[in-house]
Amino acid sequence: MRFIFLLLTSATWVVGALPNVVLVMADDQGWGQMGYYNHPVLKTPHLDAMAKAGLRFDRFYAGGPVCSPTRATVLTGRTHDRTGVFDHGYALRSQEKTLAQAMKQAGYATGHFGKWHLNGLRGPGVPILKNDTHGPKGFGFDVWVSVTNFFERDPLMSRGGKFEDFKGDSSEVVVDEALKFITAKVKEDQSFFTVLWYGTPHSPWVSTEVDKKPFTKLSAKAQEHYGELVAMDRSIGTLRRGLRELGVEQNTLLWFTSDNGGLPGFNPDTTGGLRDYKGSMYEGGLRVPAIIEWPKVITEPRITKYPAGAVDIFPTIAQAVRLPASSMLQPQDGLSLVSLFTKEIGPRKKVLPFRSRGRVAIIDNDYKLISLPNKRGAKLELYNLAKDTAETTNLFEKEPKIVRRMQMQMEAANASIEASVAGKDYPEGKVSPQPPRIFWHTVDAYKPFFPEWRKRPEYGAWLKKRLK
Repeated sequence: MRFIFLLLTSATWVVGALPNVVLVMADDQGWGQMGYYNHPVLKTPHLDAMAKAGLRFDRFYAGGPVCSPTRATVLTGRTHDRTGVFDHGYALRSQEKTLAQAMKQAGYATGHFGKWHLNGLRGPGVPILKNDTHGPKGFGFDVWVSVTNFFERDPLMSRGGKFEDFKGDSSEVVVDEALKFITAKVKEDQSFFTVLWYGTPHSPWVSTEVDKKPFTKLSAKAQEHYGELVAMDRSIGTLRRGLRELGVEQNTLLWFTSDNGGLPGFNPDTTGGLRDYKGSMYEGGLRVPAIIEWPKVITEPRITKYPAGAVDIFPTIAQAVRLPASSMLQPQDGLSLVSLFTKEIGPRKKVLPFRSRGRVAIIDNDYKLISLPNKRGAKLELYNLAKDTAETTNLFEKEPKIVRRMQMQMEAANASIEASVAGKDYPEGKVSPQPPRIFWHTVDAYKPFFPEWRKRPEYGAWLKKRLK
């Protein structure tokens, strides 16, 4: 690679070529859906191998309890309400500074592959329009093969605005396209920043007979669901092998996680004994699997219980590739994890803040305070996550000092976020006009495709319901 950088860690200076960065995110994979957590039926040999070779996080948190918010957090380093992505399907504000823009400015080739869901469009994933101002191109990605939302087997995707049919499992399609991009950049001797956002295991679930064969004793939907995860894990193996064959695996920072907690209604359970599921502010809705593999720097694989999250991705990469401080819009809710790559670093110095649908949560190392709206205003709950992972014992009455301290943290975070919501972080001091949160069937540019799309399984029933 053609750049030289100096990486300051807690142990030493690492000198070498500018690292490549690959961010991978599952869609609705629960914390417990990993082979390395001894899942009773699901095997994930490739993710397990990645974990054995890198840094595995046992306490990693999504940006929010649903999908679009976490995607906004990954790209900005900011809790999602600051960015205008209040829930699934909201558009990321054009005034935000994104990681892709910063990497592009630093000389990286930037590519996005898979689910986007940051352009204000709801409904099953459709190809992103070429002139969509809030698609991947608008936020710093030069190359993209993307859809607006979740997608399944044989997906219809957009290659830079040109609609294209693909065959095969959606996860494997995404990895194949990403590897084509990576291969081209290796040949050009250009460092790459690659984002792969799967559509798996979001509903609806469609798997092959081979992939769901190990799950014949489960319900029909569970067979499809877990079969999708088998294919996704296999695609991780393809990605890691591809990096090795290209000779770039040593200096590629590969980061895997999920966008929110697991789904309810499955047996075996998806969240590994954590409380609740996707959409919830309890651990089952927020805690997700996460692994970082970077052989050149993470030379001693290990498991960490350090509390980290999606808010930390941008600050971590910013330090790893030495992006200027101006690359990140302030305030930042995350912090760099680079020093954690070589050793444990003690208590976290920043709280992890979460806001969603009128609920607020703060995680300060072992403790978590949750504010849940009710008829009287708000109910507060306090949990010691070190002793009570399943959040069964509310310590609100027993720990008044901790509650008071964390209430102050929550109030400060909430006030700061409210200022961001009002646009005070932007040079204009206000929020500029953004795309509305709408369903794509109302967009005129998609209407000419409706006759053809009515024949497609992923759109037919949905369009029939919306257009009747």
